[in-house]
Amino acid sequence: MSDLWQDLLTAFALLLILEGILPVLAPKAWISSMLEMARMGPKTVRVVGLVCMLAGALMLQWLL
Repeated sequence: MSDLWQDLLTAFALLLILEGILPVLAPKAWISSMLEMARMGPKTVRVVGLVCMLAGALMLQWLL
């Protein structure tokens, strides 16, 4: 397997681990936050997603 694919699969595995932490440790809080997110409008969800993407891109830029 090439280094690129290995890095991508490693990043995806870490994403799954991080995404699973809150539902395991605090399922009620996770459900509450998902319900609140479902009540937000599409524009708000897009802005939150964009902010998260930019924060991740800045972190990667800083790390590399």
